[in-house]
Amino acid sequence: QVQLVESGGGLVQEGGSLRLSCTASGNIFRLNVMGWYRQAPGEQREPVATLRSGGSPDYAFSVKGRFTISRDNAKNTVYLQMNSLKPEDTAVYYCDARITTTDFLTGDYWGQGTQVTVSS
Repeated sequence: QVQLVESGGGLVQEGGSLRLSCTASGNIFRLNVMGWYRQAPGEQREPVATLRSGGSPDYAFSVKGRFTISRDNAKNTVYLQMNSLKPEDTAVYYCDARITTTDFLTGDYWGQGTQVTVSS
């Protein structure tokens, strides 16, 4: 069984910062790609940032230069540092990870989501 647990969401004023964390636990053999997605009310879920182990990050155009994704492989944790937040960043943020389990099965796992609200 694999779980992803997110934390760090909340309410912040425009221009402020938040840091999201997502920790994976369970029968993990290898963490492959980890990333963050978001879903605003009435909108489809969209990718925000992804990071392969040992690779370079990819960012959505709308967050480039403001958000930074990083990971701590020893802690099975991925972070999303969000600076210069805008009201349009308001959404539920989801952590996603492609994980190979100790049974050598690979699949995509999602966290429960954390709400980020940016007030103007």
